[in-house]
Amino acid sequence: MRLELHKVSVRNVSWGDETKVEKGTLFVNREEMLSVAMKDNRFARAELEFARPGESVRIIPVKDVIEPRCKLSGPGEVFPGFVGGMQTVGEGATLVLDGAAVVTCGPIVAFQEGLIDMSGPAADYSPFSQTNNVVLVVEPVEGLDQHSYEAALREAGFRLGWYLADKGRGSKADEVKVYEMGGPVEESARYPHLPKIAYLCMSITQGLLHDTFLYGADMKHLVPTLIHPNEKMDGAMVSGNCVSACDKNTTWHHLNDPIVEELYSRHGKDLVFLGVIPTLEDTRLAGKERTSWFNANLARMLGADGVVVSEEGYGNPDTDLCMNAAKCEKLGIRTVVISDEAAGTDGKSQGLADAAPEITAFVSAGNVNEMIELPAMDRILGYDSSISNLSGGAGESLRKDGSMFVELQAIIGSTNELGFSRIGARWI
Repeated sequence: MRLELHKVSVRNVSWGDETKVEKGTLFVNREEMLSVAMKDNRFARAELEFARPGESVRIIPVKDVIEPRCKLSGPGEVFPGFVGGMQTVGEGATLVLDGAAVVTCGPIVAFQEGLIDMSGPAADYSPFSQTNNVVLVVEPVEGLDQHSYEAALREAGFRLGWYLADKGRGSKADEVKVYEMGGPVEESARYPHLPKIAYLCMSITQGLLHDTFLYGADMKHLVPTLIHPNEKMDGAMVSGNCVSACDKNTTWHHLNDPIVEELYSRHGKDLVFLGVIPTLEDTRLAGKERTSWFNANLARMLGADGVVVSEEGYGNPDTDLCMNAAKCEKLGIRTVVISDEAAGTDGKSQGLADAAPEITAFVSAGNVNEMIELPAMDRILGYDSSISNLSGGAGESLRKDGSMFVELQAIIGSTNELGFSRIGARWI
């Protein structure tokens, strides 16, 4: 499979009579874009705002972040099952508005979602302080249930992400990145002397607005499967999560998965990248047992010598993480796990809610309970009072002057378990 990402660099965003990219600026026709958002009759009102890097702006509460993309050629369309049909993606050419993002904002459910600060100390912990954000803030019609509200906002984000990219079709790419690789059988035969590595991508699939979608299907109803890495980068996996902000995998994270990037860059050099196994995090013990055995057996059938296991969330999913590692190790498949830790504000508590002696290679994405002081911002997009209900926040978090004192887990992407954050440990 060969996928070309045609990246058009976006360095600024501004309102305009026509939606287009010109000389590094994304111009947006506000009325047209609002009409795309308001195609859903579940919204009573919608607003569009900009948030640029370095501005004194706070976005809260954030639902999802979507990188604008659309297909230029090849089968299917990005975000299949939502924007396009059901044809598989991962081939042909895809237009990317690199440096731009659609941010969806709305108070869907009490203690989930988080914030993005475009400047100040919190900006260091989120990649979205560095993107030029088109922010959609919506209010649902009266009496709309939370599940319908989440679905409406999720689908609107995908529509707007596709719309912005579609309007940029005439723009010349500043960079074209090519990802080309065959299937696991073909690639294993091509490099028989190299260790074979699979990527086990754990995803929130717990229901109650804790969901991830694969080709438009709610993954909690699926069993683990195998996809080509190109499919993940082309919108096959998207977020439907209302989970703790620090380690949720937004749709933007799935499209720009650093684990996929790293394994791809080393493919054919010091390893064989077998593919991605999107997998579940069940709330039931029986479901965890079934899924972890599926994962280990699938890795074994692929001939994997090792797997990289990334978690999403913490607490209940820690057991899935431990089971996945233990079962793979028992089958002779070496594992590296990536997770964050909930070690308390002093860092002295047990980092994971579960443990397994088979875990011998652990990459920590940081402590979600670390406290941080956030200054007041000049502009608030959304509802800053919602911090009292967010994970990492409390009733006293928001002060009269607009400043906040919160845990890192209130910041979108601060301890992302794909490794897409600035927190880490290095040998010195």
